[in-house]
Amino acid sequence: MNKKVRVRFAPSPTGPLHIGGVRTALYNYLFARKNGGDMLLRIEDTDSARFVPGAEAYIVEAFNWLGIEIDEGIGAKSEGKHAPYRQSERKAIYRQYVDKLVSEGLAYIAFDTPAELDAKRAEIANFQYDAKTRNLMSNSLTLSADEVMARIDKGEQFVVRIKIEPNEDVKVQDLIRGEVVINSSVIDDKVLFKSSDGLPTYHLANVVDDYLMEISHVIRGEEWLPSAPLHVLLYRYLGWTEAMPQFAHLPLLLKPDGNGKLSKRDGDRLGFPVFPLEWKPAVGEKSSGYREAGYFPEAVVNFLSLLGWNSGTEQEFFTMQELIDEFSLDRVSKSGAKFDFEKGKWFNHRYLQAKPIEEIADLFQQVLIEKGIIEDSKKIEKIVTLVRERANFVNELWAQAAFFFEAPTTYDPKTVQKRWKAETPAQMIELCKLLETIEDFTPENTEVVIKEWITVKEYNLGGIMNAFRLALVGEPKGPHIFDIIDVIGKEETINRIKMAIEKLN
Repeated sequence: MNKKVRVRFAPSPTGPLHIGGVRTALYNYLFARKNGGDMLLRIEDTDSARFVPGAEAYIVEAFNWLGIEIDEGIGAKSEGKHAPYRQSERKAIYRQYVDKLVSEGLAYIAFDTPAELDAKRAEIANFQYDAKTRNLMSNSLTLSADEVMARIDKGEQFVVRIKIEPNEDVKVQDLIRGEVVINSSVIDDKVLFKSSDGLPTYHLANVVDDYLMEISHVIRGEEWLPSAPLHVLLYRYLGWTEAMPQFAHLPLLLKPDGNGKLSKRDGDRLGFPVFPLEWKPAVGEKSSGYREAGYFPEAVVNFLSLLGWNSGTEQEFFTMQELIDEFSLDRVSKSGAKFDFEKGKWFNHRYLQAKPIEEIADLFQQVLIEKGIIEDSKKIEKIVTLVRERANFVNELWAQAAFFFEAPTTYDPKTVQKRWKAETPAQMIELCKLLETIEDFTPENTEVVIKEWITVKEYNLGGIMNAFRLALVGEPKGPHIFDIIDVIGKEETINRIKMAIEKLN
């Protein structure tokens, strides 16, 4: 194909954007950037009954957070020459193509009510509205033209259905799966338009929009693969076969156990988000998001990119630009990808370790401010350096570092029982006196002085150090003890030892 690469992500505004949709958008974006093309965001809101206020803004905000840049359409700096990009605002455009299909005998008007359709389903096993059954129904193929017009003039609701000819092998060329062949006899006469709201269904709207917006590649989830033959036929019926985009149907994101498509219930059950951002509906429970859970957007992008695609190398960590440089559809898998949420945490942990300490300290400072703690930025940087290896998320740093800011008020009972002996208080009093004499309070010097004292006194090194840590931290955790006292200072160190002696006696 010689035309410019143009891809689109076209979600329905029916709620928060699922993480599977995010991956689809990401692959579209990577493909467009790799090939010097454009990324469009179009809102497919033809299902007016399922429209949810706020869903469109949510999608735009999610992409802004993740760094997926929109060149044209909703959320772009300037919408572009194909506006509007909301299907509900394009009614007049679709209607002309509906009328064209009907006038050429490629579609027909049907008046069947829901009750009549239910009755027919009860009468005919595995009922499908198609070449075998349409002559039994109330439509413009079985009614006279005058009766059709009379019913329309009376205000009866109707739909327009595509007229599928049976027993034709419809071929779909898929860039991931190769040639897919489906016989037209298994395709029903899908509804293309509804008079109730004057809107087309997804099938017609997406084909018309993709053609008019000059889309070169349709990259979407494999759940749309069964609809692809219908779309191929629509391109033919509308005379656009030569302009038909290339198709690529992405593998599903599967539950962590691999059995079925990933759902919100899986996230609720196993404790991980399935949406990029927190979703707060007007009615019902809010849903957690990756941003609010503390994930870095780069980690989410990196993690998602490898769920269904691989670079062919051992490399696991990619910047967005590296993903753009490496991405190709021929390395996208045909089979579904298990959603390993623990691997997602691991990615975030690695990004937390790799980021500049100043950036992590700034983020952690916001956590401290929320707790009413104001500290010098250099001190926070030093603390973060000591504890971040033990955290997956910035908000976990508090659990690892709280004792730097607040002296313990309780002490781990098991450690007290095991490490706080009868002789410990006297030894800790000696340690306080020793600490008071140390002028060079650097970690290197305090370690030498204290260990020499332990050796001279013939005390048990482990016993002293464990009791010392208990007094400072309240439990057996934390970085090197001499780094701890370097941060909290001599006075606070001595005060904590004295408090422990008082409380534990």
